[in-house]
Amino acid sequence: MRKAIYLQILYLFIIIAATAQAPQLPIYTKADTLRGSNNANRDWWDVLKYDISVTPNLDNKTIHGVCTITFKVVKLGSVMQIDLQDTLAIISTSIVNANRIFQKHPNITFHKEDGVYLLQTGNALRKDSIYALRIVYNGKPREAVNPPWDGGWVWKKDANGKPWVSVACQGLGASSWYPCKDIQSDEPDSGATLSITTPDSLVSVGNGRMVYQNTMDRTCTSKWQVTNPINNYTIIPYIGKYVNFTDTLMGEGGKLDLSYWVLDYNLEKAKLQFDQAKPMLHCFEYWFGKYPFYEDSYKLVEAPYLGMEHQSAVAYGNGYKNGYHGRDLSGSGWGLKWDFIIVHESGHEWFANSITTKDIADMWVHEGFTNYSEVLYTEWLFGKEAGKDYCVGIRKNILNDKPIIGPYGVNKEGSSDMYYKAANTIQNIRHIINDDSLFRQILRGLNKEFYHQTVTTQQIETYISQQSGINLQKVFDQYLRTTQVPELHYHINKDPSSITLNWANCVDGFNMPITIPLSSLTINIGTNKTTVTLTEEEMGWFNKKNLEREYYIVVIKN
Repeated sequence: MRKAIYLQILYLFIIIAATAQAPQLPIYTKADTLRGSNNANRDWWDVLKYDISVTPNLDNKTIHGVCTITFKVVKLGSVMQIDLQDTLAIISTSIVNANRIFQKHPNITFHKEDGVYLLQTGNALRKDSIYALRIVYNGKPREAVNPPWDGGWVWKKDANGKPWVSVACQGLGASSWYPCKDIQSDEPDSGATLSITTPDSLVSVGNGRMVYQNTMDRTCTSKWQVTNPINNYTIIPYIGKYVNFTDTLMGEGGKLDLSYWVLDYNLEKAKLQFDQAKPMLHCFEYWFGKYPFYEDSYKLVEAPYLGMEHQSAVAYGNGYKNGYHGRDLSGSGWGLKWDFIIVHESGHEWFANSITTKDIADMWVHEGFTNYSEVLYTEWLFGKEAGKDYCVGIRKNILNDKPIIGPYGVNKEGSSDMYYKAANTIQNIRHIINDDSLFRQILRGLNKEFYHQTVTTQQIETYISQQSGINLQKVFDQYLRTTQVPELHYHINKDPSSITLNWANCVDGFNMPITIPLSSLTINIGTNKTTVTLTEEEMGWFNKKNLEREYYIVVIKN
């Protein structure tokens, strides 16, 4: 009996130890799937436009709103999923045929289930017809804890004690403040309007251009409009004691209106700091193609948090300092030569706002290319070696904790390495292509091929491989889908001009060529050993320091 008890205890300890050592797999809920997937209650209707009206109560931090969602029925369906988070509630709904305004759909019923509202529309909505769903809602929206990372509504006071209010909701979701289809794969094709009602002592700013303003009973309503497709999470109100100054830029698309909204006491600082916008825009138009939203203008809006890529109304909260709030994220010194928020968040106008991933698992397309835009801007101002210095410097921020690409269909991003590691992956690809003219053509081609579209990582990867003429699939697999940093093993043979190389710590079939800049010699290297002959000058260049400066790899001399 005693022996049996001892064996049971020993078995229990073995189970506990094995459980402790086993990796803990993430657990996803039905609510995660509802939020992150284009499910059967979403895929039958296509959003065409959002018309949002919001009145915030600055005293008790509540909002009252009306959101009209214009949509097209692309296939028959009877239940609509409307996302609106728990601190807010739908008061009423109604649907009308947009082509027959007086033809009102019978009252629809709705209930909340697993964190979303399900609207029972019956079978009365006809395929290929366009309808307008009007939703009245109110409540106390989530207040941001640490915006923009832990977001929500931001209720602050400026230095003079005046209200200063905005929203930051990337990740958290636009459904944290208005009812919508809260998924990146369905942007409103015809844009959006945002009407903001505040006390008339304050100024409200939204995306795009102001098309209407009315003052009545000590309140002021300003209506802003974007005419291009727009991400849900980048439709944002700003409220404060703003003043405005403007400029224009002659760019690839003609005259681009530049508009800057800043707190009244920061006007002179802003006029100096925002001078950086023009060279940045010229740089990005050179590398990426024309600014994607000429119709809606380019704006910087001072925000009560660090910054965000709100389309045509970029949030700026960098304190009128160069660097990232006065810091150089690369440690190279070059990151203090320009304003990080102006450069990075504006870069998102091309990668995030014009080209948007369908699933946030593929967010490297947003953050990797935009992080690399910092490299390109440093290079634009100070030369190619400065750009390399910056790119090498940001590697110290790479974690290699988990793959860059996250799980699909559950509203989950991958690793934060989507920034620095993805940028260095793009730098690797630039060196593999070994033709800056072609590399630029590919970047501009991405913004032409996928202009104002939602995409998958596979589309981006395939396009780059096809346009470069190089099969880069294993490179993408290595850097985006594993945490392994490829190791370049090399051995100098008895013949001092002969060198043997191979890749290790990599995916099966990994092949990444190395180019020696001195002679433009390209060496094709795989996981099997290959031997090449180098000149004395090439052999002198081939060392750990030079290789690891050009490529994000680990070099091991055997």
